[in-house]
Amino acid sequence: ESATAFGCLVSDMWLGEFDYVSPEAFHSIFEKRYPAFSRRTQHDAQEFLICVLDDLHEAFKEVRAQLQERVSPAAGASTRSLSGTSIITQLFEGQLSYAIRCLTCKALSNRPESFTVLSLPIPSTRVCSLQDCLECFFQPDLLTRNNQIHCYRCGGNQDATVKASITKAPQIIIFHLKRFAWQDKHRRKLSTTVCYPFSDLDLSPYISTLCCNNTEYSLCAVVNHAGDLDYGHYTAFCKHSVTKHWYSFDDAQVTKIPDSEVQADTAYLLFY
Repeated sequence: ESATAFGCLVSDMWLGEFDYVSPEAFHSIFEKRYPAFSRRTQHDAQEFLICVLDDLHEAFKEVRAQLQERVSPAAGASTRSLSGTSIITQLFEGQLSYAIRCLTCKALSNRPESFTVLSLPIPSTRVCSLQDCLECFFQPDLLTRNNQIHCYRCGGNQDATVKASITKAPQIIIFHLKRFAWQDKHRRKLSTTVCYPFSDLDLSPYISTLCCNNTEYSLCAVVNHAGDLDYGHYTAFCKHSVTKHWYSFDDAQVTKIPDSEVQADTAYLLFY
């Protein structure tokens, strides 16, 4: 079971008995369930992360449902209502709401959507900030031609505007910087320097007034990608939750690093 293997991996890391810990056992079990993530090919860290979170959610969700049944076998309805939640959803799941307004009759509708990772466009080829990426993601879009909506009030396809806002902010929010993009009919990696804050990341401009969650976040981890489309190397920077020191994880090399090194041009995933 991949959840058990993951638990052993985390336990080994926190026990501190080794200079480094290999995720070999976890990966060998995980790739049996997800053959696409075999050892012989390159993979995307964001896609792998989403699969791991989904897999752990399914495992923990099942355990929670079983425990509920043991405590109260007759409570079928409450068991089913709990089965959609887990420690993964409690920590990582947020919700967006897309406000869609018909430009003909001005009718407004809202479409909710859950997320665990927000994929942010990079609006520059040289230098930009994380706030620039967020502004680009949350700016209103115009839906025309093939993207028209079917308006429930007009009864036909109409041009519309759509604007996203966060209606539920997760405890841990993960940003995926979309470095692999199409340009001039060719897919390539953007090497843009994205400057991101270490603390006081304020998401209130993008959060609905209906949301009462905390809107300020601090950086706790970064996944880096060095290389190009078809080859590369992943490393990570992680902040110790107790000592507040930053560490670099580069295969078998685990080293303490100064805060100044955490801002990197290779950042691919940001955890706040």
